[in-house]
Amino acid sequence: MSKKVTMQQIADYLGVSKFVVSKALSGKGGVSAATKERVIQTASQLGYFAQKNAYVKNINLGQPLPISTAGSRQSVLVLMPNIRFQTKDSVYWGRILDGISAKTEAEGLGMVIVSEQNVDNFLHILNPNGILGMVGVGQISSSLLLEAHRVGVTMVLVDHEDPLIPTDTVFVNNYDCMYRLTKHLLATGHQEIRFVGDVRYSRSFLDRFAGFRSALEEQGIPLRDDNLTRLGEEGEGEEVIRQWAARKKRAHTLPTAIVCANDSIARDMIRVLSELGVSVPGEVSVTGFDNIEDAYRISPALSTVHVPKEALGERAVIRLLERVRHPGEPLEKILLAGEVIYRDSTADNRMRS
Repeated sequence: MSKKVTMQQIADYLGVSKFVVSKALSGKGGVSAATKERVIQTASQLGYFAQKNAYVKNINLGQPLPISTAGSRQSVLVLMPNIRFQTKDSVYWGRILDGISAKTEAEGLGMVIVSEQNVDNFLHILNPNGILGMVGVGQISSSLLLEAHRVGVTMVLVDHEDPLIPTDTVFVNNYDCMYRLTKHLLATGHQEIRFVGDVRYSRSFLDRFAGFRSALEEQGIPLRDDNLTRLGEEGEGEEVIRQWAARKKRAHTLPTAIVCANDSIARDMIRVLSELGVSVPGEVSVTGFDNIEDAYRISPALSTVHVPKEALGERAVIRLLERVRHPGEPLEKILLAGEVIYRDSTADNRMRS
């Protein structure tokens, strides 16, 4: 049996006092943000968070799950910080929330949506004794997740994972879907294919890029250094795409196919190419990912990957209930199957003269 990782071991590793480590892990003040980050990173590397009863206090775990009680019902906290386009009104994130809402209602549970980004404010909201557990949706800072973990809140993350926080996660099979989509483009004669999407934005984007890269490598096609994997901050993406595409057109180096990390990026790409007088799919095929509601309304209708968004939310609630009932089970990374949909924005490059 491996030995328990202690705060003193973390302190010795970093050359700081046990008091500093305790402060950093407790979420209290008294240490700088940089020191807190170093302590958390080291604790994670040493396996401190993964061991039982070392850091978190479990609440109401191992007991039969009371779905509802007389005069009251338990609630699931849904944490979805309002960052970038990650809102309940989003055609992507909003559908995941719909799935969570439908499943909690079916189980007789309440749902409380929290869009807080500030850790201190989140602590005032967070009451582990008043909630059954938490579903985190989309990109969430490590500091917020750490506070939920610290007080013992059972949680499941949707479309996100954090290397510091051991927890169940639910994703679509991003890698496999993008691999299949890219393989289709290769099979239809596209050799010059580029990826567009900020791989720093989410784990899903990174996995989609990995699937794209693997499909190329399997065919012996080198990964070019002109893939657009950095789009900047919110609001800058379309302008970065416009500059990239204009530069490519001037140099006569436009690829025959552009694989976008999601449908919103693909929509921007089609609009930019149209402004530049480039025909889609006559000159360049464009694909998206997610199959948002507008995907088939785009002109031309967008080839994409259908992500079962409501099912992601539903499955997260199911996993949360399973985790509460059986806290000792191994953590799971659940992958739901996506479906590649071919529409009018892609064309067979072998048919071109």
